[in-house]
Amino acid sequence: MRPARALIDLASLRHNYRLARELGGARVLAVVKADAYGHGALRCAQALEGETDGFAVACIEEALELREAGIRAPILLLEGFFEADELEPIQRHDLWCVVHSPWQLETIERTPLRRPLTCWLKLDSGMHRVGFAPADYRAAHARLAASGKAAKIVAMSHFARADELDSPRVAEQLAQFAAATEGFDGEFSLRNSPALLGWPQLFRRGHEGEWLRPGIMLYGATPFEHYQAQAARLRPVMTLESKIISVRELPAGEPVGYGARFVSPRPTRVGVVAMGYADGYPRHAPDGTPLAVDGQPARLIGRVSMDMLTVDLTDLPRAGLGSRVELWGAQVPAAEVAAAAGTIAYQLFCNVRRVARVWHD
Repeated sequence: MRPARALIDLASLRHNYRLARELGGARVLAVVKADAYGHGALRCAQALEGETDGFAVACIEEALELREAGIRAPILLLEGFFEADELEPIQRHDLWCVVHSPWQLETIERTPLRRPLTCWLKLDSGMHRVGFAPADYRAAHARLAASGKAAKIVAMSHFARADELDSPRVAEQLAQFAAATEGFDGEFSLRNSPALLGWPQLFRRGHEGEWLRPGIMLYGATPFEHYQAQAARLRPVMTLESKIISVRELPAGEPVGYGARFVSPRPTRVGVVAMGYADGYPRHAPDGTPLAVDGQPARLIGRVSMDMLTVDLTDLPRAGLGSRVELWGAQVPAAEVAAAAGTIAYQLFCNVRRVARVWHD
């Protein structure tokens, strides 16, 4: 059996969830959209259901997968509904729904409902993707309340630059939200992972009525480019690993892999790893991208191919056929691999496929 696999540490997932609650002191929705960022939404939800206040997913398909498997905790649809006929299963499965567009509000107003919905009304405070403009927000809130179709309205927004710890935009968006919701005394939700980890000075810990929405931090990856004290407390959940399946001894001046991107500068011992871009490892990872072989630091050499990649074993004389290779995990942070490849850990995790996933506590 091919040795490539992703080990998913559910104990670390719970550790990271508890850190989110500790830092925020409020109710916490665990974001498990996109198959829990590649970690397996159902298994992650089952691991957290005993202590979470609920889950957040992107769409109804993701929510129904959890409901059909027996997950009974609240589930929020972060993109709301896409068609009017989704309102029936939203009611039937007791799902919470983000309302971010005028057409969604109009659809709720004109659709007969068996019972009112729990609605999260989204303000566009500066992200400029979805949400009601500040000038329209209070009217939208009043319409939704007057419709009789909302059992509860949670005010929410989303930060665009909370991962930039020196950005003034977080405070600006927070001020915009405060102005748009002045006088509201209901529940609200603002903080995602970077806001929760990196901006405690802007929020009152344990604010009654607040809902936190951690995503990437649950899976143990920092959202920041540089060291951040609270992010350093996270424990990686996914370890992507494989093994050396072949070894080559090359003289100086020999190319390795497609396109001859890497040419050996000295006699070089090359290990071939059963891992490629079809497994989700980034094809554009450059020479020197970190990994570990039998626990020892090593580096990628040559272009990543569909099923294999190559690693320099010259300075690791004990490594060879069958040696374990960590592509990212506890020893090789996913954020470092992502930075080398010019991407983010979110994308690395979400792109993992074909490899066997093994969940453990």
